[in-house]
Amino acid sequence: MTELEAPQQIWQAALGELEIQVSKPNYRTWLAKTIGLSYQNKEFVVGVPNTFVAEYLDKNQRSLIEKVLAGLLPDDVQVLFQVNSFHQSSPAGNGRREQPVPAQQGRLPLFNPKYTFDSFVVGNCNQFAHAVALGVAQNPGHTYNPLFIYGGAGLGKTHLLQAIGNMALSNNMNVLYVNAEQYTNELMTAIREGTTEAFRNRYRSVDMLLVDDVQFFSGKKQTGENFFHTFNELHNADHQIAITSDRPPKAITLLPERLQSRFEGGVVTDIQAPDYETRLAILQAKAKQEAMNVTEDILELIALQVKQNIRALEGSLNRVVAYARLIRTMLTPDLAARALKDIANYEPKAAPVSPALIMEAVVNSFQLTPADLKSRKRDAATALARQVAMYLIRQETDCSLDQIGEDLGGRSPATVSHAYQKIANDINNSPSLRRKIFEIQQSLNPAPNEKQL
Repeated sequence: MTELEAPQQIWQAALGELEIQVSKPNYRTWLAKTIGLSYQNKEFVVGVPNTFVAEYLDKNQRSLIEKVLAGLLPDDVQVLFQVNSFHQSSPAGNGRREQPVPAQQGRLPLFNPKYTFDSFVVGNCNQFAHAVALGVAQNPGHTYNPLFIYGGAGLGKTHLLQAIGNMALSNNMNVLYVNAEQYTNELMTAIREGTTEAFRNRYRSVDMLLVDDVQFFSGKKQTGENFFHTFNELHNADHQIAITSDRPPKAITLLPERLQSRFEGGVVTDIQAPDYETRLAILQAKAKQEAMNVTEDILELIALQVKQNIRALEGSLNRVVAYARLIRTMLTPDLAARALKDIANYEPKAAPVSPALIMEAVVNSFQLTPADLKSRKRDAATALARQVAMYLIRQETDCSLDQIGEDLGGRSPATVSHAYQKIANDINNSPSLRRKIFEIQQSLNPAPNEKQL
C-alpha cells in the first residue's frame, strides 16, 4: 500500500456513508468529485475540484464529515479541504469514478470499464435480469426491446446498464448512456436556447439508448412527450432501448399512459436485495479484484451483518480493511466486528429540511414575505430571491422540479431548471451572492452547539 492509497480507501468508505447521510443532489454536487489526499497528525485532507466546493464543504458539511471519518479512524480527526487539479483521474470515491474508457462517437458519455458482465456477481436475486441484459447486449434491437430493469438503490441496475453499453462499444456501436434528469435538463436547455433540432439528432441517431433512473420523468409532461417520440423513432428502427428505474412502470406516478405502455412492451424485470450467498460472493469478488488480504471468516461476518445493498457491502469491506491498515494490525474477525459496530450507530439524521422552511429562510434573508416569492412580481430583488429559493429547495431536498414550481406559485419545471442553473453559475462569480446563500444554508443546518441553544 502506498502512502496515497490509505487516504483514498478511507475516503471511499466515508463517501459510502455520506451518500446515505445527505440528499442525492447535495451528494452529486459537493461530494461526488472529491478524493482522499492525505492523513497524518489527526488531519485528513480531502481533495476538491475548486475553491467554491472547498468553501461550501468547510462551512456546511464539516461537522458531518468529521463525524463520519471519526467512525472510520482510531482518533478524532480534523478535516481540511484542498483544491486538487488531478481529482478527476483519481481512483477514490464510491467505486464509480475509476478512470473511464475513452468516449466514442464524438460526444458520447464515458462508461465505467469495471461495469462488465464478467464482473457482475449473479445470484438468485438478479439472475433473470442479468440473463436478459446479456441477451440485449448480444443481440441488440431484436431481443427484449425495450428492456426495463427496476429495483432499489445500490443493487446493480446501473452496473447492468453500463455492461450493456460497454459490450456495445466493443462492437463499435453508436451508444448513448444518460441519466433521466440529465435528459430533462438538456431538453429544457435546448428549448430555451432554440437548439431542439441538435438535441433531437443527438438522441435519435444512436444505435442504442441507455436511460438510468427513468422515474425522474414522473410529472414532467413536456419531457415525457419528447421522450415518447424519441422512444418511438428508435424502436421503429429496431435500435435498442434499455431503461432502469427504482420502481416498475405502473408505479411511476404521473407518467404518460402511452409512455408507460411503451416501457411495458418489451421485458420488465426486477433486481432484489442480495441473499446471504450472493452477498458473500460479491465480497469475495471485490476482495479479489482489489487484491485485499481478507480471510473467508471476515467476509462471512460482513455478509451476515450488512444486508442493505451492494454499495453498503463494498463500503463496509473498505472500512474494515482501512481500519486494520490504519492501526497497523492484522485483520481478524474481532477487529472487523469493531470496525463495523459504529455503522448503524450514527446519530439519527436531522429531520429533512422542508421547502416551507427554506422559503422562510430566504424571505428573512431578503426581507420579503412568503407571498412575494409566490407572486408574479418581477423586480430584481424578488426575482433573485425566488431563484435562490428554487436553487436551495432543489439542492437541499429531493423535491422534483414540478413540486418546486408548484410551491413557488405554479411555475413550470423549465422555469425552475433555468433558475437552478442560473444561480449555480452566478455563485461562482459573485462572492456576495455566495455568502448570502451560505448564510441561508447555515441557518437551515446550524452547527450542533447552535441547535442546543
